[in-house]
Amino acid sequence: MKRRLVLPTYDEANNLPLVVDRVLALPEEFEILVVDDDSPDGTGRVANQLQNRYPQRVQVLHRKNRRGLGTAYVEGFLLSLQEGYDQLFQMDCDLSHRPEDLSRLASKLDTFDVVLGSRYIPGGSVQGWAYPRRIISRFGSLYARTLLKLSVHDATGGFRAFRRNALETIDLKQIVSQGYAFQVEIAYRAQRRQLALTEIPICFIERESGQSKMNFAIALEAAWKIPLLPRILRQQK
Repeated sequence: MKRRLVLPTYDEANNLPLVVDRVLALPEEFEILVVDDDSPDGTGRVANQLQNRYPQRVQVLHRKNRRGLGTAYVEGFLLSLQEGYDQLFQMDCDLSHRPEDLSRLASKLDTFDVVLGSRYIPGGSVQGWAYPRRIISRFGSLYARTLLKLSVHDATGGFRAFRRNALETIDLKQIVSQGYAFQVEIAYRAQRRQLALTEIPICFIERESGQSKMNFAIALEAAWKIPLLPRILRQQK
């Protein structure tokens, strides 16, 4: 069983070594593909050092300029499928997702095609967010669930696992979204393709170092693009 974590980075030089060490310490054998968007803080250089330290388990994909979360995942997933990985995982590189929870995601792939770490099912939680940000996040998931009739409760979360066949069925080359909208679009395409989805509760922890990549442009994209997804998918058929 070949498992790979696709880990997009932008200005995560301090967090990346911590994440990599914790992932590689898990009992399940995960390999890591760091997808760095030309980080000004030297994250790409740190990623190269980690690759030299763990040449069999860490690889680095360097991209010029800041090209966004969605395209980072698409490129990372497509490359991993070409290289024969059976299970693909995604998570943030700011330690808001606990690397140890990757094991829980992996255990569900025996039964399900897509597994989502959820803040908004019983047992899930968020630590360190101010009340306004909690409201915005909750509303974002409710907005997507209502408009797209999604079965999942945490449509915007970024901690996920996929069987190989799930990503092949979704057809990554047709993805049109970034940021929050990217996460929603993946869930929507998976549901439309009648893949077996499930959620497991996770604790999301606000980052301790670095700055959040969430901004007004990402939120605005989600607001206008999510209602268009049904029409976009119909046009792509």
